[in-house]
Amino acid sequence: MPGSAHGYRAGVPESAEPPSTWRPVEAVLLDFHGTIAQVEDPVRWVTAAASSLGTTLDRGKATVLADRLTTAGRAGGPKPHRVPAHLAEVWADRDLSVTAHRAAYEGLAATVDADLAQALYDRLLIADGWQLYADTVPTLQALRARGVPVAVVSNIGFDLRDLAGQLGFADLVDEFVLSYEVGRCKPDPAIFWKACAALRTDPERTLMVGDSPADAGAAAAGCSVLVIPESDPGKVHGLGAVLRLL
Repeated sequence: MPGSAHGYRAGVPESAEPPSTWRPVEAVLLDFHGTIAQVEDPVRWVTAAASSLGTTLDRGKATVLADRLTTAGRAGGPKPHRVPAHLAEVWADRDLSVTAHRAAYEGLAATVDADLAQALYDRLLIADGWQLYADTVPTLQALRARGVPVAVVSNIGFDLRDLAGQLGFADLVDEFVLSYEVGRCKPDPAIFWKACAALRTDPERTLMVGDSPADAGAAAAGCSVLVIPESDPGKVHGLGAVLRLL
């Protein structure tokens, strides 16, 4: 990655031979959304939220509504094309406050369908609203078997620990370093230093795995970086590359 002497892309080292400054990976930091798991399909998201309120949507209506809600801005989805002025403050603080996170995403949904807004957000907090990548748990199990400590580092405005427990990987993670608790968001190096300190590891012996430029900010903290573009929900994501870099 630019700015890092220890950069990797799609699991392939930049050169066949490790540089003389290369240090072995002794700990792994993982992003959550787009790296460990993906949010559910947008149409399923809308249909399930409506169902929780006792409303049945046909496929056509659900598809149109899902498109509009995704465009407005969905947690775990694309950023909104425009943030309404009345939501600007909570949007700016969404990953630093539980209250702001809910207010921002419920507010965006409410611009499309106020009745569904709360139910749509609530899907974010339960396992049924997410899909782990097929290689998430096997990779975490392999890291645990090798004695490699793991932290989840996420820009997020709610506690991932309960969700991780529901999804079945909480016991395979040593630390959760969450932006709203730390008060810093990726790509700020401070959040990566916090994660390394929690794992008692040197950043130069730590690998950050994510899917975005914000995750690549770990290079400024001294970590090696592996960026894997998002995959379709439930598919093999390429996390096995982490094991080959140890």
